[in-house]
Order: sequence, then structure tokens, then C-alpha cells
Amino acid sequence: MIRKTMIVAALAVMTVSTAACNTVRGVGDDLNSAADAVDEET
Repeated sequence: MIRKTMIVAALAVMTVSTAACNTVRGVGDDLNSAADAVDEET
């Protein structure tokens, strides 16, 4: 159950970050922040 929730959350973050980024640098920043969020949860 938790694994499915994490997968859904990760997909949502990827979708939002892809829609919100205007530059390649922005994509990198968003992926970095998403990775940091996952690290904080574990």
C-alpha cells in the first residue's frame, strides 16, 4: 500500500515538475527537490 502511494506521489511530482519547468536547469532543480523530498520521507 505504501509503495503504491509513493509511486503515485512520484508520478504526480514528475508531472507537475515537467509542466512547471521552462528550462533544462529548472528540470534539474525540480528533480533534485523531488529527490530531497523522498529522502526526507525515508
